[in-house]
Order: sequence, then structure tokens, then C-alpha cells
Amino acid sequence: MSDDTLRLDKWLFHARLFKSRGLASERIEGGGVRLNGQPCRKPGHVVRAGDELVISAHGRVRALRVLELGTRRGPAPEAQGLYQDLNEDEPEQG
Repeated sequence: MSDDTLRLDKWLFHARLFKSRGLASERIEGGGVRLNGQPCRKPGHVVRAGDELVISAHGRVRALRVLELGTRRGPAPEAQGLYQDLNEDEPEQG
């Protein structure tokens, strides 16, 4: 694995989308994550900046673009800088 890639489960943990790598791995293996439009069931699959993820978890579906990989699980503001939330561009339904 090179410096410009990171395991998917690790990135989801760094981005604070799951409370542990184990929970992230379970969701990936359960089919709750799509990477660049394709189903992904391998927690060790690598992600890189520019990749797009669709994550079904915690009662909602989120579309995200990976901006940075991160080196640790930091505070929430740092974690939010790792991705762009693509759902924010959509109008509210109601």
C-alpha cells in the first residue's frame, strides 16, 4: 500500500463515520458501502483522494467524496476535512 492510499475501514474510522474499525468493517462486509459506484465488501480495499463513497448506516444514506486520507482519528473538525458531503448539494425533500 502506498502513501496515497488507505484501507477503506481505516478511512471510515479516521473520518469518524463509525465508532470503531470493527463496526466499519462489518458495514462494508454487509454491503452497506459503495466505492465509485461499485459494491464493495472488502474492508481492506484501498481508497484515495477523489474516490466517491455511498454509505448506508445509522438510518441514512450519505454520499461522500474523499478529499484527504488522514493519518489518525482526530477531533470532529479535523475528520470533517477528510471528505466533502455530496448530499449537501441536494435540495431538501419534504
